[in-house]
Amino acid sequence: MQIQDLPYPDPGVPDARSGPRFLRWLFRNQLPGQIKSLAWGLLHFASVASIPFCVGIGVQAAVDRSGGRLALAGGLMALACVGNAVGDTFLHRAAVTNWITAAARVQQLLARRTATLGSALTRRVAAGEVVAVSTGDVEKIGWFVEALSRFTAAVVTIVLVCVGLLVYQPALGVVVVAGLPLLALAVLPLLPHATRRADVQREKAGRATELASDTVAGLRVLRGIGGEELFLDRYRRASQEVRHAAVRSARMWSLIAAIQVLLPGILLITVVCYGVHLARQGRIAVGELVTVYSSVMLLAYPLRHFEEIAMAYSFSRPSAKRAARVLSLERAVDAAGAPGPQGSARPERPSGDLYDPATGLLAPAGRLTAVVCGDPDAAGHLAERLGGHAAHAPNAARNGSVLLGGVPLDELPLDTARGSVLVQDKDPVLLSGTLRELLDVPASGAVGTREALDAAQCGDVLAALVQGSLDAADPMDAQLTERGRSLSGGQRQRLSLARSLVTDPEVLVLDEPTSAVDSHTEARIAESLRELRAGRTTVVFTSSPLLLDRADQVVFLHDETVVAVGGHRELVRTEPRYRAVVTRETEAEAETGDRTGAGAGADDLSDLDKLVEIEETA
Repeated sequence: MQIQDLPYPDPGVPDARSGPRFLRWLFRNQLPGQIKSLAWGLLHFASVASIPFCVGIGVQAAVDRSGGRLALAGGLMALACVGNAVGDTFLHRAAVTNWITAAARVQQLLARRTATLGSALTRRVAAGEVVAVSTGDVEKIGWFVEALSRFTAAVVTIVLVCVGLLVYQPALGVVVVAGLPLLALAVLPLLPHATRRADVQREKAGRATELASDTVAGLRVLRGIGGEELFLDRYRRASQEVRHAAVRSARMWSLIAAIQVLLPGILLITVVCYGVHLARQGRIAVGELVTVYSSVMLLAYPLRHFEEIAMAYSFSRPSAKRAARVLSLERAVDAAGAPGPQGSARPERPSGDLYDPATGLLAPAGRLTAVVCGDPDAAGHLAERLGGHAAHAPNAARNGSVLLGGVPLDELPLDTARGSVLVQDKDPVLLSGTLRELLDVPASGAVGTREALDAAQCGDVLAALVQGSLDAADPMDAQLTERGRSLSGGQRQRLSLARSLVTDPEVLVLDEPTSAVDSHTEARIAESLRELRAGRTTVVFTSSPLLLDRADQVVFLHDETVVAVGGHRELVRTEPRYRAVVTRETEAEAETGDRTGAGAGADDLSDLDKLVEIEETA
């Protein structure tokens, strides 16, 4: 795999049982690139290691006044330099390719897992951890994969040089062979301490990233309540903790680096002293002493890769552990043993009534169904469940999947389920870019962009976008800031609703789509939504009388079970618990209204009629 061939057609199925297992799986999948890098690394290191032998031959030829051997030494030296240059160039190219392709593979795996889990991901893994995995951790994992082949080439070169020294000059070769393992293994006792300090640093950095993400996401609210400085102080303290942890980690790695410099120096001094002693006794020639000395000096270069691979592994191991944790997450139905998204035998999109056996909710095909639930969290979980996402309630997992036209959503391929049922969250995300890019989503083509914007009452939003853009006369070319933070909550809701309407799915599930919109605009949205979605199945979770009054049917849930179905006005008269949720009554007021009979319900309904009449007139 070359960089220009990215992305991978299929990044594979990772072994996410643990961090080391994930690294081994990644190494196996990068094996062709690793072999290529190893080959160029052997050429590079072997060329570097052969230079001392060429120098030794040249020095001895000068001592013996042999012109032929001196010319041979010069030719070998030139050949070694060419091999060094070619090997180093292509080793760097192969190593960087391994780094980038490994990181790209991990990013593709994370992107696919994120798409599979959807909004359930951030409820199971902290947002800061997800950010850390998809940015810094990906690079650290790629670094280890890239460094491993160079480390292997360095090890093979060191072994070959040691064997060559034993054959070339056994007396000094024994000293080198005995000393090199000590150099390579001397830092091992320090690695656990360095790894622990690096883990602490990354843990604190992850918490600081999560805190920063939460602070930025809630900046508008924090400014409104005067809590901005409080959260900034918390981030400053977290940032200082990261700095102190980084300094402690750097101290340990600097000690390891110092040992890597000190011990080769001691070995070099030992070899020189012993070599001079042997030369005085006439047991070795001057050229042989120069060869052994130069070999030991140049061996410090491949030995540095022992320190690099130790650092790369210590940094990548926790990164791989975090990545494996995210990649091991599954949809709840898959974990429970139900057929996964890849095992469906019915790839076509089903149609028909939407039915949840856990709650008894039935949304007839082609109709607008409003759902009222006293618990907002339960409503949000049910909305996600209707879209085939993970089940949160224990009874939901026991009762099986939501059915669309009698077909379980959990048994459909994921793309088919997502194409059949679209769920708009209570707090939908607006990606940065132009408005045209925001509305460029997979769609049936039945609903145009302008039609969807009009139905969502986005006229003032378009005007605000044009006014806030310096060079955009067309609202569709206006730029949206990250997550739409320059817009109000109601404006973000309406743009998100327009995006959902453009998609025009078979089933559209909306969770509180107008909670931040004023009542005048809400009344117009309710009427437009009913007209635009005519003949399509729409489920709206809301407690707004303006939306409820325009629904074909209203379903009331209590304790996650359907207890009443009917028209809004009928339920206001006959169901006190429903009336308490919709009119914001207390339980005591609801009970009092129930005892007084139809009179109270009639008063409530009369007030509702007046409100609806006023909004329609407006």
